[in-house]
Amino acid sequence: MSGSEYDKNKDFTSLESWQSAREVRLYFYKEVIPLIPKHEEYNLIIQIKKAAVSITANIAEGYGRYYY
Repeated sequence: MSGSEYDKNKDFTSLESWQSAREVRLYFYKEVIPLIPKHEEYNLIIQIKKAAVSITANIAEGYGRYYY
């Protein structure tokens, strides 16, 4: 197999950046969001969740555009 072919056993989840971003996302879900006041639930919490999810999603999307 040449270096330019896609390796089925290696995908975006093997990237250190994706793994770190996942840890950040889990930290926000477990540690930060429970501390936010309930009156901010529909504003700040939703924004934090969207931002945390978009980190890993953007890395996965960018990885999918290239063939390694």
